[in-house]
Formats: sequence, structure tokens, C-alpha cells
Amino acid sequence: MTVELVRGQNHALTQTRLEIRVTVGGPVVAGASLTDADGAVLGPDQVAHPGAPALPGLEVSQQAAAEHRLAVDLAALPEAAHRVSVVLALPDGTGGPSRFGAVAAPFVAVTGLDGTEVATYTVTGLDRESAVVAVELYRRQGGWKVRAVGQGYAGGLADLLADQRHPGATELSARIHEAVARRLTHTVAAPPPRTPGDTRERAGAPMAAAPAGGTADAAGVQDASQGPIDYSHPRRRNDTPPPPPPTAPPAPPGTPARPVAGDAAGWSMEERLYNQVWGMFEDLARSVAAYRSAVDFAESRREQELDKVLSDPRSRMSGAGDAARDAARGRYADLVGQARQALDRDLAQLGEESAVVEPALPAAYARWDNPVWHAYEVPKEMPMAVRLGDLHVPESAALRIPMLVRLPLERGLWIDSGRSSVESAALADPDDLRRRAADTAVALAARLFAVHPAGEFSLHVIDPAGAAAPALEPLVASGALAGPPAAGAAGVTAVLAHLTRRVDLVQMAVRSGAADSLPPDVDTGQQLLIVHDFPHGFDDRAVTQLRYLADEGPRVGVHVMMVAAREDASAYGPLLDPLWRALLRVTPVPDDHLADPWVGHAWTYEPALVPSGSQVLRQVLGQAGAARRSWGG
Repeated sequence: MTVELVRGQNHALTQTRLEIRVTVGGPVVAGASLTDADGAVLGPDQVAHPGAPALPGLEVSQQAAAEHRLAVDLAALPEAAHRVSVVLALPDGTGGPSRFGAVAAPFVAVTGLDGTEVATYTVTGLDRESAVVAVELYRRQGGWKVRAVGQGYAGGLADLLADQRHPGATELSARIHEAVARRLTHTVAAPPPRTPGDTRERAGAPMAAAPAGGTADAAGVQDASQGPIDYSHPRRRNDTPPPPPPTAPPAPPGTPARPVAGDAAGWSMEERLYNQVWGMFEDLARSVAAYRSAVDFAESRREQELDKVLSDPRSRMSGAGDAARDAARGRYADLVGQARQALDRDLAQLGEESAVVEPALPAAYARWDNPVWHAYEVPKEMPMAVRLGDLHVPESAALRIPMLVRLPLERGLWIDSGRSSVESAALADPDDLRRRAADTAVALAARLFAVHPAGEFSLHVIDPAGAAAPALEPLVASGALAGPPAAGAAGVTAVLAHLTRRVDLVQMAVRSGAADSLPPDVDTGQQLLIVHDFPHGFDDRAVTQLRYLADEGPRVGVHVMMVAAREDASAYGPLLDPLWRALLRVTPVPDDHLADPWVGHAWTYEPALVPSGSQVLRQVLGQAGAARRSWGG
């Protein structure tokens, strides 16, 4: 039930992860400050604003907009934070209104992650004010509450920050307005009315999952060491809007709309499918979040009702107590049942969409069992992304979301051959897990090689002991490798020296603006180094070179794919921590180490492997290898 607050009224919050949605009649700046119990800001950097949009447990928009969504995780806030003040301000120098009395009253809604409104407040009574503290979340007796504040400031943002005793209120106000001014070309207009049946919110962004508890990587998943991801199309940098996506023929009245492949914005079908996969990923994440939130609420309500019964001696031992317990359990079952029905409805819709989208995916996005691979032709340009595997959640293991990462790769890959998950620990033979890791490396390397034009992607292999020879045989036989797999310490040294020299030369050429002066033996195409059985065959110098390639290589087209178990390199201690963090970890068996960037669910990852007995990988490698040889590689 939604509570409509009036100024000064408060309401208890039962959830710690919330969204604060703000709607105004025109562009406004939204921010939030962390203050102590007396309302004093915790420090000069404890204000989230467009120029610094994220703090622990808090994230705001980076631009002026007519509609904002602020993300709050109360459990992640600093212990010293007793209040979260949501601040709205009219942007300076835009030619727009200079006082809130000239725009529609701001509307603020505190919602759960599923969009269910907990409390709302319409900020009325503003006139000459150009900044306002709309609402605040505050600690109370071990919990949190929301209060409708509506305190306006005619002196603007500087006065508001000064009232919170910010030591540099005037300077910070100027920086905020400057940050907004830099983004004026991206200001969001007031949202149009939602049409009936328009329930999906899509963002044209790349798809990927991130290590659980971290930030999203270029696939839609995030890693804690990464900054914001650039979701713009790498080959589209102008402001011309893309053509509209295809639409299905109108459905008869009363019939649900049928899903269509490419039902997303984009310049090409490849880009539309890419964005559609991203939309499916987000839809599934939010649907599961709504279900889990509803179950949590039902469990909390049941426990509260049972505690109330048990705390009353008169009803604890009587028939009335039994009836109350049965009623509480019945209400719990009803709430969970309703939530499951809603989830099943969403899953059915997404399942129908997946059934349409999967067959339409291009080779780079498709599973190896997709018929598109049987019609494979060497591409003439690099695709936007490549599929590394599938993602799913426990509530719907049958619905798989393709895990796509942007190309060129922003990070290398680490295929973890250690027994670090329930599935891998169940494998009694560590050699079997290493074999699966080598097979996964070959399947991913073959896919990367096949989706690049001839001569624009080269493969190098370090296999010091030759342990991966059976798995590497398709790459060797097809001529996909730039040279034979390097064996022994001498082979390790030679390959690392060759690629380190390439990184150094290209970096120097780029910095000096003399890319055309590179030596003729320098291959400027993308390079992938597969390192098997690390750290066998590596001395300290080789380890340092490998770290250098993992850190600096992606910027100039050199990427590392490690096949290793972290425990095998434990002798190096924390020295190798930066190396592991620089790589995106994937596993040869199902593992739930990735998290989505919206609600932080753990997603189970499964690698994109070739079906048992299929010859498709050899056929594709044969064509790609022949094209490489004819190109002159």
C-alpha cells in the first residue's frame, strides 16, 4: 500500500535497497547528501551530484532531466550517515525557469526495486525557491524512515549546501552547475505519457555480467575495479537518431503482442539484436527482483505475525493462537503464490521472445548449435560483440540470456581451472577440470578468431609442458595460430618478448602520432595470447611481462586469455592479485560468480561450448584459417 505523505510526515521503510523517483515538469538537477544526526554534511565529498554521481550505497543521475531515478542501498551507507537528503535544483544558465513556482510541483516516489511505491510526496508551496530538499531518509531506532521535507531555498543550491554546513558550499554549487552545463546537449525532456500496454523500459546498452558484488563489465555484468562503461556504438558517434525498430503486425483485439526479433533501437539488425538481448537481460533481472522482494516481504510479515502471537501468553497456548498461526501461514502462501504468478507471466513472455531472438542472432552472438554457423562466411568487419556463454537465475534455469561482451575486448579473460565452485568441486579428478578449461579456451578463441576479418586477429599460444595439445589440435590443424604453440621456458620467453615489443612500439607510435612509421614486421591487428597451465614455465621476468600485457595490452589490441587455477600460483602471494583482477573470470563449468548491474543478483554462467560430436568448430576454423593463409598471415 502506498502512503501519500504531506510535509513533515514520515513513514517506516522495510527495505534497504530502494529507488527514489523524481518527476518534474522540466529539467532539474537531482543529488543527495549524506549528513549526520544534526543535518551537517559528513564531509566535502559526501554529496552525490552530476559531477560525482556515486557514493557508497548511493547513485544519482549525471545530467539535468525531467525524470530521475536515484538508487539507494541503505545497508551500504557509511555508519556515520544518519540522513540521506534528496536535493533538487533548477539548472543555471539554461534559459529555463529560475524558480520552482514556474514549473509543475515536483513529485517524489520512494519505491522498491520492483517499482512498487512505498511512499510518495508532492512538493507543493514552492515559489521563488530554486533549490529544495524534497525528502530525507533517516535512521530511527535501528531502522530507517522517509520524511517529506519540502524545504526550499531562494538562494539556490549554494544556500542549501551552506545550510548543511558544507565547507565549500559556493564552490561545490558552481561545480555542479558546470557539470550539468557540459551535458546540456543530453538533457532529457519531460517523458511522454505512457501508452496502454507499454510496460517495458529498454536502454540501448551493451550486454554483460559482472563478478558478484562488483560492477558490470562490457557484457552487462560488472567488476568492482571498473569505472562507468561507455555504452555508445563504437562506430556511431553522431547525434542522428537511428531508424525505428521493426514492429510486428497488429494483433487482433485481446491478443497479446507477439515478440519480434530486433525489437530495439539501432542502426542495423546486429545492433538491434544486441540491444534487445540487453533489454531481455534487464527485464529478467528486474522481474526476479520483484519476485524475491515480494517473497522477502511475505516472510517478514509472516514472522511478525507469528511473533505477535507468541508474545501474547493468552493466545500462545489457546486455539485462537493456532488459528492465528494458520492465518499467518495462509497469507504468506497467498502472497508468494501471487508473486510467483506474476513472475511466471514475465518468464513466459521472455521465453517467447527468446525463442524468436535466438534463431535470428548473427554468428558472433549465436550458440555453436545455431544453424547460422553452418552458413558461416569470413566476415568483412568486426562485430559489435561476441558471445562468451549463457546466464541464468535459479528461478528460471531454462531461460538463458546470451552473455555478450563488446569488441574489441576491454579486458582479457581468465578461465579458472581451479575447484572454486560447487560444480567444479564435485569433479573428483582435477585433470578433468583442467581438460574442460582447455576446451573452453579453444572454443572461445576459435569464436573470436572466426568473427574477425581475415588478417585482423592473430592467435598465440603458450603451453610450456604441451599438456593442452589435444584441445589445441583444431587450432593447429586449421592454421589459425600465428605460430606453433610455445613450449618450455625458451618458448615462453620468445612469445612474451614478441608481444611486449609490439605493445611498446604501438604505444610509442600512438603517443607520437606516427602510427605509419611502425616497422613492417609489427602486426597491428588484434592479438590474443592463450596461456595454458600458468605459472608452469614462467620465471619472475616472464610473470612481470605477462602482467604488463594484461594491464597495457588491451589499449593497443593485445589480449591475454589465461587458463589457470589460482591456487597453482599461490607461491607468488599478493603479487599476482592485480593480474587476476585485470582479467574477466569465466569458468569451464556452471558457476554463479557473476552479478547484474541493476539489482546485483548472482547469475549462473555457462561457457559457450561446441556440442559433443559436432564438427562445426573444425569447419568454421578451416574456412577462417584458409582465409588467413590466403590473406598472407
